[in-house]
Amino acid sequence: MRNLLKQRFEDERGDVPGWVLITLMTAGLVIVIWGLAGPALSGVFDQAISRVLGGV
Repeated sequence: MRNLLKQRFEDERGDVPGWVLITLMTAGLVIVIWGLAGPALSGVFDQAISRVLGGV
């Protein structure tokens, strides 16, 4: 039993290209969403700050 588990874990190399692809796709999605939502979020932030400061 112990040798079977040892052999199983020694053969496991992982899926490095898959993780790289997932990481790059996630980074790409973040860049696209940030590019689309950035101006709107900036406007919301500016509006909130002006309300807090009372239009100063």
